[in-house]
Amino acid sequence: MIADTWHLFNKYMIITMRMPLWSLFSLIQPLLWLFIFGSLFGNFAQLDGFPSDSYIDYFVPGVLIMTVLFGSSWSGVSLLREITAGSIDKMLVSPVSRSSIVLSRVIHSAVQVVAQSIIVLLAAWLMGATTSFNPINLLLAMLIILLLGIAFASISNGLAIMLQREEPLVIMGNMMTLPLMFFSSAMVPKDFMPEWIQFLAMVNPIEYATASVRAILNTESDMSAYGTGLAVMVVFATATLMWAISAFKSLRD
Repeated sequence: MIADTWHLFNKYMIITMRMPLWSLFSLIQPLLWLFIFGSLFGNFAQLDGFPSDSYIDYFVPGVLIMTVLFGSSWSGVSLLREITAGSIDKMLVSPVSRSSIVLSRVIHSAVQVVAQSIIVLLAAWLMGATTSFNPINLLLAMLIILLLGIAFASISNGLAIMLQREEPLVIMGNMMTLPLMFFSSAMVPKDFMPEWIQFLAMVNPIEYATASVRAILNTESDMSAYGTGLAVMVVFATATLMWAISAFKSLRD
C-alpha cells in the first residue's frame, strides 16, 4: 500500500506541476480575503477586548485555514472526473492497493494546500504581518494545515464516491466551507460572537484548527492551546480518512 500510494502521489504531483496555473488560481480567493478583510476589519484591533494589536496578525491564521478549505474541499471533483473517464476502473483491474487510490489523492491535496499556505504567509508578511516566523513554530503550524487538508480532502472524496455527480458535490462543498469559517474565530474573536455561534464553535473543527495555528504563530506561543488543536486534528483527519477509504472499498466491492 505504501509503495502504491507513493507512486500515485508522484503521478498527481507531476500533473499538478504541469498545470501550475490551476494551483495559483486557487490562491486568488484566500489572497483577496487577506487583503479585503485585512483592510475592512483593520479597526477591530482598536476595540476593547480585542486579543491583538493588529488585525492582520489576528487574521493570518484564519486565512491560512481558508486556504485549506478552498484548496482541499474540491479534491473529490477530480476523483469524479477520473471515475467518469474510466481511469479508476483501469486501476481496479491492476494489483494496486485499493486504499492507496484514495490515500494518494488525499495526501496530494494536503501537500498542495501546505505549499499554498506558505505563499499566503509570505503575502501576509509583505502586508506587514508580524506573526512568528520561527522555523519550529512554522513547522508546527504546517502540521495542523496538513492534517486539516487530509480531513477535508477525505470528506470531499468520500462525498464524491457517495454522490457520483459533480453538481451536488460542488453545492455541498460551498455549504460546507463558508458556514464552518463563519462559525469559528477565524475572522473575529469568540467574545465578539453571539452566544449561539460561540456554542457552535465549540463543536467546529475549524475553530480548533484556527486556535491552534494562532497559538503557535503568536509571538508568545501557547503550547497548551496548540496541543488541544493538534489532538482534535489527529482524530478528525484519521476518522475522515478511514471513512473515505471505507466508502471507496464498499462502492467497488
